Amino acid sequence: MSTSSTVDRAFRAALYSATATGVHDEALDTGASLLAADPAVDAELARRGGEFVATAWRRGWQPADVVRIVRRELDEVHVRLVAALIRAQAAEDRPRGRRWAAQLDELTHAEPPRTDRFSYATAVLELYRLLLRLPALETLDASTGPVPAARRSDGESRMLGRIRALLAKAEATGYPEEAEALSAKAQELMARHSVDEALLAARAPSPDAPGACRIGVEPPYEQAKAVLLDAVATANHCRAVWNEPLGFSTVVGFEADLEAVELLYTSLLVQATAAMTRAEAAQRAGGRKRTKTFRQSFLAAYAHRIGTRLAAAAETQVTDDLLPVLASRDVAVTDRLERMFPETTTTRLRGVNDVAGWAEGAQAADRAQVKSRRPLS
Repeated sequence: MSTSSTVDRAFRAALYSATATGVHDEALDTGASLLAADPAVDAELARRGGEFVATAWRRGWQPADVVRIVRRELDEVHVRLVAALIRAQAAEDRPRGRRWAAQLDELTHAEPPRTDRFSYATAVLELYRLLLRLPALETLDASTGPVPAARRSDGESRMLGRIRALLAKAEATGYPEEAEALSAKAQELMARHSVDEALLAARAPSPDAPGACRIGVEPPYEQAKAVLLDAVATANHCRAVWNEPLGFSTVVGFEADLEAVELLYTSLLVQATAAMTRAEAAQRAGGRKRTKTFRQSFLAAYAHRIGTRLAAAAETQVTDDLLPVLASRDVAVTDRLERMFPETTTTRLRGVNDVAGWAEGAQAADRAQVKSRRPLS
């Protein structure tokens, strides 16, 4: 019997049969047994995995998206398996741009643990079962070709490096006032970078159009985290749409603004988590037991207050003569968003009913406030 025939039989049993629905079931065991009994199938099995990965790309998924869903639904062994598949498939793929390349660079290089053949085959089939059922997603890039290296200047790289360094310090410090000052300086640089990009585009129009990226919004308390991401996106001239079932938000905007959103959201989330941990410890020290509702209310208040402050700061970041430039970019972003997501719905936050949690979260957001810079003249 050929290796292709063996793999086909295993797939029919474990992936395509009417009973192939659970994580551990008789159909999965049957497929794994067929594969385990024939070591010669490994190359063909890997080739089929590459086909599943390529199909995911055609359905709008990107490397980080696939790794995120595998980590969310399965185990670390499956993450290592899919990372190896993605790396192998990339060698056969066409160039897809800087952001895609960065996702490939972030893949784990850890090899799957050595196990018996049946356990290995079971893990592979579990992974392929998930990949097979991935739904179609919105295409992020209007053009998926490579981004010319010249597009990013040395000055821009230095600016982003400074922003990352400031936010890293803000996350690491145990002093709220220092974190506030560092975050404020980072947002000042982000605002300057965004306006400079807009002015450059207005003076020397280029074929640039709004792009999009996906940012993971992981449980727990993902509703509050999605609200925080939306606030950061709006303040930085972007728009965000949350996909709750798949655990991410799609952010639409110009490239410089997308990077600012990724940086600031990640930093504020780290700071919020640290502040929430400290607030909970203080509550317990006072003899008051706090639960999930405290944490949910804390993060909801933090997101709401940060959004208010960022929105207020955004109003003072530009002078009147710059408004037409930014308005035209906002129109382009909105148009791209509506073409990607012709239908969206709103979601109300649930479980926000702890008064102490809300108060603590609002105070933490005040300490982590991001001040605006002096308007450009």
